[in-house]
Amino acid sequence: MTPPATATAETVLEVTDLGVDFWVDGTFYPAAIGLTYTVKRGEVLAIVGESGSGKSSSSMALLGLLPANSKVTGSVKLLGRELRGVSQRELMHVRGSEIAVIFQEPMTALNPVYTIGFQIMEALRSHFDLNPAQAKARAIDLLTKVEMPDPAIAFNKYPHQLSGGQRQRAMIAQSISCDPVLLIADEPTTALDVTVQAEILDLLRSLHKRLDSAIILITHDMGVVADLADNILVMKDGVGVESGTVVDVFTKPQHPYTQSLLAAVPSLGTAVVQVNEQEPINEKEHRAPVLSFEDVAIDYPKRGRVPAFRAAEHINLEIYPGEILGLVGESGSGKTTLGRASVGLLPIAEGRLTVVGHDISNANNRELRPLRRKTGIVFQDPGSSLNPRMPIGQSIGEPLLLAGEASGKDLDHRVEELLSSVELPTSYRNRYPHELSGGQRQRVGIARALALTPELLVADEPTSALDVSVQARFLDLLQELQERLQFACLFVSHDLAVVDILAHRIAVMHRGRLVEQGTRDEILRNPQDPYTQRLIAAVPLPDPLAQRARREGRMASAAQSAGKD
Repeated sequence: MTPPATATAETVLEVTDLGVDFWVDGTFYPAAIGLTYTVKRGEVLAIVGESGSGKSSSSMALLGLLPANSKVTGSVKLLGRELRGVSQRELMHVRGSEIAVIFQEPMTALNPVYTIGFQIMEALRSHFDLNPAQAKARAIDLLTKVEMPDPAIAFNKYPHQLSGGQRQRAMIAQSISCDPVLLIADEPTTALDVTVQAEILDLLRSLHKRLDSAIILITHDMGVVADLADNILVMKDGVGVESGTVVDVFTKPQHPYTQSLLAAVPSLGTAVVQVNEQEPINEKEHRAPVLSFEDVAIDYPKRGRVPAFRAAEHINLEIYPGEILGLVGESGSGKTTLGRASVGLLPIAEGRLTVVGHDISNANNRELRPLRRKTGIVFQDPGSSLNPRMPIGQSIGEPLLLAGEASGKDLDHRVEELLSSVELPTSYRNRYPHELSGGQRQRVGIARALALTPELLVADEPTSALDVSVQARFLDLLQELQERLQFACLFVSHDLAVVDILAHRIAVMHRGRLVEQGTRDEILRNPQDPYTQRLIAAVPLPDPLAQRARREGRMASAAQSAGKD
């Protein structure tokens, strides 16, 4: 039942002079300094800034979810009740029922040994008096609300059996299961394609309006901020440098850092056409493609109760040296499947697959070994792809060491060069993955993939965890590296604005099939397939007023269609 409206909205969260420090190597390093803000009922506060600016650390401090080497000072009040200093038992009650969190990396937040359904049921039964049948029905209903494909089947799947976007939807379903009064959404749409992102944002909007709850939105996607937020807090180096309404900050940013942050936001349709996008087709035909799919089909075998299914079929695709092909589509459409098959991580069921001159259609592990030096891959979940027991310098240097390309001081020098190339301090080489932010871990994955200067780079959502300013620098870096090294790149992404900036050609996937291919102008400015048209229409605009008009138009169109039915 929706609480009655009041003349003055009740303050849900009041944070005063919040400080967060981490003890590392005998010294306290500040992650947040003197943060003060409030969030009221029915309000969405977006906290934005570069990765490592303290956005996530300051928000996790609200619930005591920081590691043992942290120190938290200041005041945190929920509905007037002080949370700092309360017992663990009281915090356990607050977590989930009053404050819930959508974590940034669902693969590391979900338990890999339990099914998705069991984990949602566990959250429900820990706070409500439900029997297993009632909890299961509620869990399937939640999976339906977050648009999970085949909710009843997904209920029995394990996290590794879902795509990145599907895992994020399962995490959101678990987080909203107890109808919390405050929802902390830490990059809630990071792994989601634009159409599902629009649905999730509508879901979050509906949730906080229906329950009159509050949301803290931590994100680097300024389109999401423009679509959902009421107010903004901009952070840099642990300090809140600017705050205000979403319209004021977007239209009249005061702080130089905020101005540079907004200037770095990619926007669909602003890219400049590059020379090699206009390269005549007959010139390409004189070169051998680095990657070639010829009528390829890819199957996933039966595992336990999950039946075998065909993830992709009738795939015809080529990528040439020095070319970046953007592969876009909804989560679960088969984008990552193609990327993994491209580097020999998945076998193909039908057709012919050629990678860097080698036909790997029926290759075994021994035959694939020489291919490993010529290909690189950046995985979608940096937290799960890095060894948690290995310092990041060792992770980056491991491919060089195993390939026999460097050792000793030469290896140390190469690792430092790679860290610098992705704009990480060389001192980070001795840190472990859990000591880095999500965006910093993603940059480590990128450095590792580029270690052997591959002929083919498969980038599976490489910018998904990067804030806009670092993303802009990374895109410049990738373009510079590619122009110099002339490697081919399969760039898998749900961010069409990034694809518009980076890709020479674009291929669109839908339900395991390629529905449209062409130059980025042909696909993004003149799409022919209805699915591509819907995909482009769902991209949020980094302008709160324009995005509000687009959202209202979309809702009016949907209501009109429903009325006709």
